[in-house]
Amino acid sequence: MIDRARTTPLRALRGAIVGYGFISERGHVPAYACPGETSFEIVAVADACPARREKARLALPKARVYENHIAMLDAERGRIDFVDVTTPPCDHARVAQSALARGLHVLCEKPLATSAEEARGMVAQARKMRRVLFPCHNYKHAPVIKAVRKILDAREIGRVRLVTLQTFRTTHAKGVDEWRRDWRREKHVSGGGIAMDHGSHTFYLAFDWLGTYPTAITAKMSTLGNFDTEDNFACAMTFPNGTATAHLTWTAGVRKVIYTIHGEGGAVRVEDDDVEVAVMNGDPEGQTPFRVEKHEVASGWMDASHVGWFRSLLDQFAGAVHRDDFVSHETESSVRCVELITSAYASALDGSRERGLSQTPLVRVA
Repeated sequence: MIDRARTTPLRALRGAIVGYGFISERGHVPAYACPGETSFEIVAVADACPARREKARLALPKARVYENHIAMLDAERGRIDFVDVTTPPCDHARVAQSALARGLHVLCEKPLATSAEEARGMVAQARKMRRVLFPCHNYKHAPVIKAVRKILDAREIGRVRLVTLQTFRTTHAKGVDEWRRDWRREKHVSGGGIAMDHGSHTFYLAFDWLGTYPTAITAKMSTLGNFDTEDNFACAMTFPNGTATAHLTWTAGVRKVIYTIHGEGGAVRVEDDDVEVAVMNGDPEGQTPFRVEKHEVASGWMDASHVGWFRSLLDQFAGAVHRDDFVSHETESSVRCVELITSAYASALDGSRERGLSQTPLVRVA
């Protein structure tokens, strides 16, 4: 966490964006302009689409705009501190590796990569170059999720042992009209369907709430149209201290997230902005809660741009840069997400056979 007691502001960071699509235009760029603990200046943008480059020029008139990330990185040498990778997932590893090789910090959209080998290669490069590799785990910065964290930290429900996560969407998230609006339905671009798109958000929350990483996963997936990416995904994960299940879909009748977190002494239920906390009275059968509280934490789930969430995440990223926290626990979680997604795909294609997961830590414990 950033030291909120510091008396001097953190040094402003100069950045370049690679990929000026929906989440860059509607989420990242507005967040950079919001007030926060660190000031940011976006001085360059690269995008392969001429129409998107023109949009970038209009939104960021002081920024230099390039046709590709290599031309930008070469021209901007010595003028930028970090690169924000907001391309489709197929290019995350390639762009991040190019930036790290030039001594730049990297902020990368989820998933970190489309294969575990690529993700671990990015970590190795970040360590070698002593530069920060940081993922966009923006759901952790939703006000309602921060509220849940406070409940768990206060030990209101005791040790967590079961988590369920459901993400309902009526369709896949659309890209920009000027470039492959339905790229999430093209596996060679997206790396996969809803598991690749929403799996990271789902899994890093499960890691956070159970306080550890899973040891095994079993999964199923299906596609209801003529696509090569799945639109329904379900899995069960085994953790050293509990279990978690997830159901993700692009074919629901309503847009919604529903999470439940069950501890030894109670449970938390999240449905979009609504939080319900039930604390038990010691009844071993768990039948009679002595306290049930319900409240709303406005978080703007229906606004896919999540500007406020990204602004909070940017301060976290800046803190990692100023602390030289090159490979953080957030980075490790992002790699574990990729390993979990790809293992889930392997399980689903193998009749839902359980797959074991690597337990080798990436972050060294002091």
